[in-house]
Parts: sequence; C-alpha cells; structure tokens
Amino acid sequence: MAYHHGDLRRALLAAAEEAIAENGVATLSMRDLARRAGVSHTAPTHHFRDKAGLLTAFAIEGFEQLAKALATSRLASNSIVELGVTYIRFAVNRRAMFEVMFRTDLYHPDDPDLLAARAKAADALYAAVLDLPDGAAARAAKPGAAETAPPEVRTAGLAAWSMAHGFATLWLTGAFPDRDVDPAEAARQVFAELHREKAT
Repeated sequence: MAYHHGDLRRALLAAAEEAIAENGVATLSMRDLARRAGVSHTAPTHHFRDKAGLLTAFAIEGFEQLAKALATSRLASNSIVELGVTYIRFAVNRRAMFEVMFRTDLYHPDDPDLLAARAKAADALYAAVLDLPDGAAARAAKPGAAETAPPEVRTAGLAAWSMAHGFATLWLTGAFPDRDVDPAEAARQVFAELHREKAT
C-alpha cells in the first residue's frame, strides 16, 4: 500500500480494513498496520493513540459511508425496499467495516464524532420511513432527527433496520439458506414480499 504524505489517516484506515478482512479484528495490531501502510511502527499510535482509538475512527468512517449510501438510495428510489438492499450491499462489500461498526466493545462508544456519525446514519433511515405513503401525518407532525421522530416512525424505522441488519448478519455468517444467489437480489425479494404483506 502506497502512503502519500499528508494522508496518513486514510492510509491507516485502509490498512485496518485490509487487515480485518484478511484475519479478523482480534488479530489487528498497530505494528502490522504501520507495516501495511509503509510508515514507522510508532505512526499509528501517534495518530490514534491506541487500537480502540483507531477502531473508533474506523467505525466513524463506516457510519458516515453508510449514511451517504442510504441517503443516495433514498433520493434515487424513494423505496424502503431499495434502502434495505443498499444496507445489505454495504454490509457485504464493506464487511470488515460493517462488523466493527456494531461492536461497541472494540472502540469508544461515547466519542462525540462517533455519536454524530451514527445519528447521521439513523437519520438517513428514518428519513426514508417518513417518505412512505403512510408517513404523511408523521412528516407534518415532526420532521427531524431519529431521536425526535414520532413513536410510529421510530417503530417502523427499527423494524426496517432489524430486517436489514438481520439479513446481513445471516448472510455474512453463512447461515442464509440459499448461497447461490446474489445477496442484494435475495434481499430485494425478501423485503418486497414483507412490504407487500404489510400493505395488505
């Protein structure tokens, strides 16, 4: 991995994703990251202080990227089904990042930047729920951040997140029964069927 002056943070986060994807987070070491990034063995510690600090930054990057993907999907499709598919696609394509994001024991969960990034991702999800045809009353009542959403919107948002996250977990752990299909397409079929049942 080529390291360019002034881009140490990006180089180390990319090295972390590469290392976790190859060997899992348990074996991640700051010295190995330095080697992968082509910098001195003290550079990661100087920049992130410790492994938890590095993984906090890694999780922040993950939530920000997920928020961007969800927001883009919402604008492109205005579909809760496609939003779920986007979530699955992110989990599969950025597996190392996805797995760290929801392991609060690995990083500093009270970090302000982490809380802001997580809220941004949640807001992208709840915004899509508010866009649903039956969300008009909720939109009129209180458009805003996830934590201030009306109870019915929070419930719908949690349901959507639970389905998408559950599917992603089943797929990533190899527990999903049909592995001969594209995960995004499989998710699309499952979510569309559930959405149809809810509408009837």
